[in-house]
Amino acid sequence: MLRLSVGGLMLFHGVHKLQHGTGFIGKMLSDAGLPQALSYGVFVGEVIAPLMVVLGIFARPAALVEAFVMVMAVYLVHMGELWALTEHGGYALELQALYFFGSLAIAFLGSGAYSVSRGKGTWD
Repeated sequence: MLRLSVGGLMLFHGVHKLQHGTGFIGKMLSDAGLPQALSYGVFVGEVIAPLMVVLGIFARPAALVEAFVMVMAVYLVHMGELWALTEHGGYALELQALYFFGSLAIAFLGSGAYSVSRGKGTWD
């Protein structure tokens, strides 16, 4: 269930970027002093890696890629909210935190028996 929820929900973000492009990410990267070409890595982190997580194929490294994407999203977009609370008292970055820690949990736990790989490989 964890693989399906973390990977499946992350996939929505990737599909949005497939439909609307990554231009805004390129601008944020250049503002941070990084090459704009790195913006295409979002397709790996938000389309390919989530599909691998959902299917349970190389789930551990794919989950680490998803976790890295969340670190970059916080670094590029949400640093000002790192210690902030919402008006209702919740953590401002709770969605990003759930994706990050959910991805780390998958990286530690692996894909499990209910996956394409049946969790038999070292990387699954």
